[in-house]
Amino acid sequence: MQTVDMQQLKSGEVNLGTSIMAVQFKDGVVIGADSRTTTGSYIANRVTDKLTHIHDRIYCCRSGSAADTQAVADIVHYNLQILSQHTGSAPTVATAANLFQSFCYENKDALSAGIIVAGWDKEVGPSVYNIPLGGGLFRQPWAIGGSGSTYVYGYCDATFQDGWGKDETINFVKNTLALAMSRDGSSGGVIRMCVITADGVERLFIPGNELPKFWEGEEVLSKFTTFTPEPAAAPMEVEA
Repeated sequence: MQTVDMQQLKSGEVNLGTSIMAVQFKDGVVIGADSRTTTGSYIANRVTDKLTHIHDRIYCCRSGSAADTQAVADIVHYNLQILSQHTGSAPTVATAANLFQSFCYENKDALSAGIIVAGWDKEVGPSVYNIPLGGGLFRQPWAIGGSGSTYVYGYCDATFQDGWGKDETINFVKNTLALAMSRDGSSGGVIRMCVITADGVERLFIPGNELPKFWEGEEVLSKFTTFTPEPAAAPMEVEA
């Protein structure tokens, strides 16, 4: 059986090359992502929607191979629709996360998929599940993923606080993604967010020219140094 090197996509495969995030707060969850899709160093799509609807109050964020994650999300969406019709009630976030985990783990040698599942259900309330490469399953108060996540783990650890409300959580997700996008060459574009509560789903959009601004360095050499060319050497006089 042919296996996939997780560091190397299949020939011609599109990579989401991404920054994704989900954070739980008192009344719901906030999920967010950048919008850049890359094929190598080429930006194939700069306004991708990486927040995928799974059920009424369950969404997922996708990172890795665009084809793999779209296929898995479609399969889980289909299964949850069948389940809800059989049971007559909405599925839980845990059920959706376990379905994702099952498909990702059983096909871990053939898939490049890192997924965050988040949402609200009447049994548990808000919850966030992280399913990294390899098919593990971890419930966390917040989760980040994708190539941009490596730049912001420290910021998240230092900033996140339990007991936040909706506005603080939205601001946290917005700032974290903006920091990841400023450092990661495979992340960029705009920020899309969803606020999922018992009342429904609210979509938020932040265009690229309204992203939070942080220190991004400055050209020290040109600021403090001016290049002064040496005077041209005078021609040597030759005695007659």
